[in-house]
Amino acid sequence: MGISRRGFLEATALGGAVAPSLLGASQGIPMRTLGRTGRRVTILAFGAGSRFLMHKPDEKAIEVLNRALDLGINYVDSAHSYGNGRSEELVGKVMATRRKGVFLVTKITRRKADDAMRDIELSLKRLQTDHVDLMHIHSLDGDQDLAAIEAQDGLLGVLYKMRDQKVARFIGVTCHAKAATLKTALERHDFDCTQMALNAALLGSGERFTRQTSFEELVLPVANRKKMGVTAMKIFAQDKITGATPRQLIPYVMSLPVAAAVIGMPKPEHLEENVEIARGFKPMPADEMRKFSDRLSAAHQAALNRYFAHHVDV
Repeated sequence: MGISRRGFLEATALGGAVAPSLLGASQGIPMRTLGRTGRRVTILAFGAGSRFLMHKPDEKAIEVLNRALDLGINYVDSAHSYGNGRSEELVGKVMATRRKGVFLVTKITRRKADDAMRDIELSLKRLQTDHVDLMHIHSLDGDQDLAAIEAQDGLLGVLYKMRDQKVARFIGVTCHAKAATLKTALERHDFDCTQMALNAALLGSGERFTRQTSFEELVLPVANRKKMGVTAMKIFAQDKITGATPRQLIPYVMSLPVAAAVIGMPKPEHLEENVEIARGFKPMPADEMRKFSDRLSAAHQAALNRYFAHHVDV
């Protein structure tokens, strides 16, 4: 059986917090094991998506990523499609000299096998590496999309091949809004990891906006039961959650049974603050989490789900 949120909180509370004494640390940032991969990652991960690409000129983006690594973050999350390849190029400039010790992640969007292989080759070139630690199917979007991925000439078979050839050490799938489809995908296939939208406002199905159809309630238990490495994204829901601060929103997600929270940080001060939050993290009590989530979801849940049902992650 996978660990529940209650069980996860009880286990981590044995030491009063998820702290270096329990999980190991990188420059004071607590670390957790990324599920069955066995790899240790910092509970704060560096998101290299649209927020990362706000750093301009490029030298500023490279500077902030280097700073993140200096502060101890060891999980870097990019995608082939971010900025039409610009994210991977910038990350690659850093990986050219700092690849060792970094858990490097990218995501592949195109669903046809031949297209995907071309994109993978280009991603590796941009990232200046011969392998990534984790390669995700990017942004699963409903049952028809899952069928396309599963097809004989689909992306899923390519990812299995990449894992067999060690081009990707591990494989996974991400999803922003279609919780039920992600649940089916995780139950049906041999993924090592998954990344899903998790926040206190309960992003869910994109169709019916209830707690029961949220990723937290519907999908997270499946991933935990299968001992998958789970990372959370959309902690701030594209900055659309109001009435709460990063010092509330980040600990909420880190208190869930996930390995890391992947966060885009468009300003250097955001990076510094988020690292401080991660270093001082203590699990939120379960009753406090429920009250906090109930308050935010009542205000934001339906609007956020409608937004993310049509969200394009670029």
